[in-house]
Amino acid sequence: MSPQQLSPSVRRVAIVGGARIPFARSDGPYATASNQQMLTAALDGLVERHGLDGPGAVGEFVAGAVLKHSRDFNLARETVLGSKLHPSTPAYDIQQACGTGLQAVIAAANKIALGQTDSAIAGGADTASDAPLGVNDALRRILLEARRAKTPGGRLKALAKVRPGHLVPDMPRNAEPRTGLSMGEHAAVTARAWGIGRAAQDELAATSHQRLAAAYERGFFQDLVVPFRGLARDQNLRPGSTVEKLAALKPVFGLDHPEPTMTAGNSTPLTDGAATVLLASEDWARERGLEPLAYLTAYETAAVDFVGGDVAGGEDGLLMAPAYAVPRMLERAGLGLDDFELVEIHEAFASQVLATLAAWEKRGLGTVDRARLNVAGSSLATGHPFAATGARIVATLAKLLAERDAPARGLISVCAAGGQGVTAILERA
Repeated sequence: MSPQQLSPSVRRVAIVGGARIPFARSDGPYATASNQQMLTAALDGLVERHGLDGPGAVGEFVAGAVLKHSRDFNLARETVLGSKLHPSTPAYDIQQACGTGLQAVIAAANKIALGQTDSAIAGGADTASDAPLGVNDALRRILLEARRAKTPGGRLKALAKVRPGHLVPDMPRNAEPRTGLSMGEHAAVTARAWGIGRAAQDELAATSHQRLAAAYERGFFQDLVVPFRGLARDQNLRPGSTVEKLAALKPVFGLDHPEPTMTAGNSTPLTDGAATVLLASEDWARERGLEPLAYLTAYETAAVDFVGGDVAGGEDGLLMAPAYAVPRMLERAGLGLDDFELVEIHEAFASQVLATLAAWEKRGLGTVDRARLNVAGSSLATGHPFAATGARIVATLAKLLAERDAPARGLISVCAAGGQGVTAILERA
């Protein structure tokens, strides 16, 4: 079969394993670690655990980052070249804000399903500590003018325009270009629209910490987390977190309205980290004696008009795209929420999770039993390195399904900046 030909039938895509480094709060243990260094550490952990260091061991590597330096322009490939994966492994970058990790999984899965490759690694990394600083735009224009000048005098004339204020860098902002509002401020608007209260948010956040702590205590992450720079567990984890402790925190978003509800405790912190996932065809896994944890069987993306849509009503809030993607995916798959033993919703904010659940119920999907929701904790406890979260969730859910040792399904829902959402279904046959 030539490289351009497709397999005559679609193959099942297995999730074989995952590896990530512990997630750290920004400006902490990973303050001097680059995206490439973190992603390499996670990738090396996966390579070592599954014996993937030989030539041709893996078909390709796809990964991305949201906060990228110019040096990260070929991040996935440079990561391969600095890792224990063989240098002959092709690699490419992908980016869809917070959906990056899951979109990387989907991109790799599509090639496996179509027979274009038998195995692939997907992942992502992000560092809020080492965020790129842009040159002041006025200074940039002056420097370009100097570069275009034909004579030394012309260059000096252009450079003479530089003033002290031009030396102030453009700092990265956690804000939507179309609205100027941060993700937290957008989430506060949605929380008000859906009537999401403070107590419910704090309860969800406390539960996330308690469940992540319990998962670590029982050794669940022993083969999923690779120690890095002195960390063996997610730094943001607070095992003793309670609703009462969270209730003492002051609100930080939505302060322009009475009774704001969103605090640093029920919102994810800025985080550094990286995660990877190994995907393969069933034959590839079988030949290497690797038992699939689960199978990726469906995925769907969506976007909302968070600028001109029904934002005040809550329908088109910045983080509400999964409210549209999941119903479409379930209809196509012929499934309902009751068909899922486990549900994983990325916890960008506790209010966003609760608004998503409310929207699914409004759309007739029913309610999600909280005992099935984020059973090993999620982003409120682990933290959220933007591009790494999707891969973290896929690997975690796949192992949770494998533990059940019985047929089961898991639903994944990830909201993303720009009013987007990425969702998927994993199944354990």
